[in-house]
Amino acid sequence: MNSTIKEQPTIFIIFGGTGDLNSRKLAPALYNLFLEGWLPTQFAIIGTGRTPLSKEQFAEKILEGVNKFSRSGEAEKEKWDQFAQHLFYQPSDIKDATTYTEFGNRIADHEQEWNTKAHVIYYLAVAPDFFSIIAENINKAGLATDQEKTRIVIEKPFGHDLQSARDLNKLLAGIFDEHQIYRIDHYLGKETVQNIMAFRFANSIMEPIWNRNYIEHIQISVTEQLGVEERGDYYEGAGAMRDMLQNHLLQLLCFVAMEPPVSFEADEVRDRKVDVLKAMRRFTQEDVRASAVRGQYGAGWLEGKEVPGYREEKKVEPQSNTETFAAVKFFVDNWRWQGVPFYVRTGKRMHQSLSVITIQFRDVPHLVFPSEAMESWQQNRLIISIQPEMSIRLQVQAKRPGLDMVLNTVDMVFDYKGTYTSQAPEAYETLLLDTMLGDQTLFMRGDQVEAAWDLIMPILNTWQGNKSLHFPNYSADSWGPENAEALIARDGFHWFTLPVNGKK
Repeated sequence: MNSTIKEQPTIFIIFGGTGDLNSRKLAPALYNLFLEGWLPTQFAIIGTGRTPLSKEQFAEKILEGVNKFSRSGEAEKEKWDQFAQHLFYQPSDIKDATTYTEFGNRIADHEQEWNTKAHVIYYLAVAPDFFSIIAENINKAGLATDQEKTRIVIEKPFGHDLQSARDLNKLLAGIFDEHQIYRIDHYLGKETVQNIMAFRFANSIMEPIWNRNYIEHIQISVTEQLGVEERGDYYEGAGAMRDMLQNHLLQLLCFVAMEPPVSFEADEVRDRKVDVLKAMRRFTQEDVRASAVRGQYGAGWLEGKEVPGYREEKKVEPQSNTETFAAVKFFVDNWRWQGVPFYVRTGKRMHQSLSVITIQFRDVPHLVFPSEAMESWQQNRLIISIQPEMSIRLQVQAKRPGLDMVLNTVDMVFDYKGTYTSQAPEAYETLLLDTMLGDQTLFMRGDQVEAAWDLIMPILNTWQGNKSLHFPNYSADSWGPENAEALIARDGFHWFTLPVNGKK
């Protein structure tokens, strides 16, 4: 435990305090940090929203979220009562400047009570349209003057395209220093994602083979069984590319492809990730047609239930051109990765919810075994599973027991549940703690966000300018459109999924 945390009075001001993100993720994460002793001795959590609530009503709403979504289960009364003493609520209109004067008064009251200056973390758990309004009002109220103790956390999506991301970066840079801005991507807080760096850079056996000489291709799949549910209005303006690929999947690709950093300092790690994005091959319109696939789900059956197609979902246009599936073949044009394809895909209403990175190694240069020994021959693979299970498995060839020489694929598995008895923290716990500690390693820097947008803008522009005549082109409970399989099959590969019950 970092002892400085206990001696660092902190005030969280959560814009969107009555919203879904706070109930499902932020409040349970803060409560778990409190249970495990990771919050300061002196702290306050101030929720804000348009709904008029008392302190007690707000605490009751937070308790409902904790009981329903916390990994530690329902709150124990004694512990909850201690935590609830630190919960406060302020009804407010985030467009009204007087709201921020009241925030200033609340901050001053806590600092007077604690007899010390507090760290203040502004968490923007609101729609992206409000990011700039809140930042500007914080500035006008003089609540961002202390660069060492003031931080702002911004949820995705960070911009809608390259120009809007640049505009938002420019606005924030006029108010805050870069070291105060925490652009959060919850995927980067997941234990297995962090373990990619540990696996690569803490083990000498991996680095010599982590390059084009030994790796044939890499796949990254993040798929969901869920449809858009109640988020049709948001998703219509986003789509799979903006919602998932521009941030989550490209971040995973950067972790896999980055060069070894000189140190674990935040900017050193982030420099290496930016290097990857800058080295990635840009797309022409012709490249988009050859290397990018989009899809939209139709109606079907999923786990015994009939589900509607995307165009039949609430708040979705009947002839919507929004993609709910995207698959792209990328190349990283540098010495380490030249010629190695990176295949990424993401989609909704898929057959399985999973987040998996698969590294396929090249075949052995010479096969010495007889053909009958190699009926189930398979190239070596390293499979990093982020969900539904957290594991790292290396698939290798071994002799099957018996008098004859027959080779089978076997898995060498590092499974979190089987290895550790303690529960892994939720991603938001890690990221909220890092925000308090001032550690930006797992957060996106402004130039990194812009580089990611710059990479995918040719794809977005091409798709937006050409309405698909084939939507919907995949059914619920499938693995996406047929041309997604063709994208990878043209190179002689196929998409991998997780082994089920130990069988591939």
